[in-house]
Amino acid sequence: MVERKNNPYILYAAIATVAILLLAGAVIVYDNNAGKTTASNTSQTRQITDMVGRTLAVPSSVDRVASTSPPVTNLVYMLDPDKLIGWNSATNTTMYMPDKYKNLPVIGGWFGTFTGNYETFISMNPDLVFEAYAANGMNMQGTDANSSIAVRQKNMGSIPVVGISDSTDATKYTPEIRYVGDLLGGEARTNADKMIEFYTDALNKVNNTTTTIPNGEKKRVYYAEGPKGLQTEPKGSAHAQLIDVCGGDNVCNLPITLGNGMGMTAVSMEQVIQWNPDVIICADPTFYASVYNDSLWQNIPAVKNKQVYMVPKAPESWMDRPPGVNQIIGIPWMAKVLYPEKFKDIDMKSMTKEFYTDFYHYNLTDDETTKILASSGLKDF
Repeated sequence: MVERKNNPYILYAAIATVAILLLAGAVIVYDNNAGKTTASNTSQTRQITDMVGRTLAVPSSVDRVASTSPPVTNLVYMLDPDKLIGWNSATNTTMYMPDKYKNLPVIGGWFGTFTGNYETFISMNPDLVFEAYAANGMNMQGTDANSSIAVRQKNMGSIPVVGISDSTDATKYTPEIRYVGDLLGGEARTNADKMIEFYTDALNKVNNTTTTIPNGEKKRVYYAEGPKGLQTEPKGSAHAQLIDVCGGDNVCNLPITLGNGMGMTAVSMEQVIQWNPDVIICADPTFYASVYNDSLWQNIPAVKNKQVYMVPKAPESWMDRPPGVNQIIGIPWMAKVLYPEKFKDIDMKSMTKEFYTDFYHYNLTDDETTKILASSGLKDF
């Protein structure tokens, strides 16, 4: 009779069986809800479906992330800054941000007039790269998102390129926040929950009031860009959407001509006089500093009534450039600017400190918070 425990063939067969079972255990399960990915063991990759509908493999643990344009770059920073490996440009990263994050390298990208360098991205060794596109199916340079993602993937080689949608629509941030938070996992998922709660509360509070304002009673708003205030964003532009979101009437009804993707439509002083705005929102500090003393603007109702406000911009704009989740704190601010009597219950000082602590990872002092709000022209905060 053969002694089974000493039979080498049985031992080899047992080892082979264990190996097969281990390999079988590495199957990746994907829940078709955005960002819901799970792995049954410690497999090195998992299969996901991005927000464009492409199926691709990404590392099971994502630790190094780059994005090709600022909207999603800012989101990654806000959700988990330790996973962000670089900024798209050097703008607005000088205040109210820990040094280790503001000093991340500038890696460029594809947005507006910027054309990135694939070698730079590849040299940073990211686990994945995010490519954002707007609700209209266009990327940040105004070209078809599917085409641009295909080009990015081809040039990034084995680095997965993940498509992210609706990254510039101030009324539809939740799916993007949830998707990126779930994909990055850990701290990012926790912060995504916080951000969605903050965003939803602010948006609902504003909408519940502004939707009751008759069209004829809405504040007429001009968004002044450039050092002379004679550039602006028409109705429907992502750069001016907070005016509409917060119940204002954007006086500029010209066609949207983004051109290079940056907007800033040129207008004349005569047009502004004809539009006769009740409120002016400023993007340029030079214009804001001079408008009350400029004879050309003296007869504009907004100027006569001291209703000119400067958009806070540090570390990122509360209004636009880029349009993205950095606008979330701009929602209650804009509502307070346009209708202070209707939003007396909004505590901008408390909301600003909370937003900066949780999402810019910087604890504002009382003096810093007051400086941000007072320098914007807000009087009751």
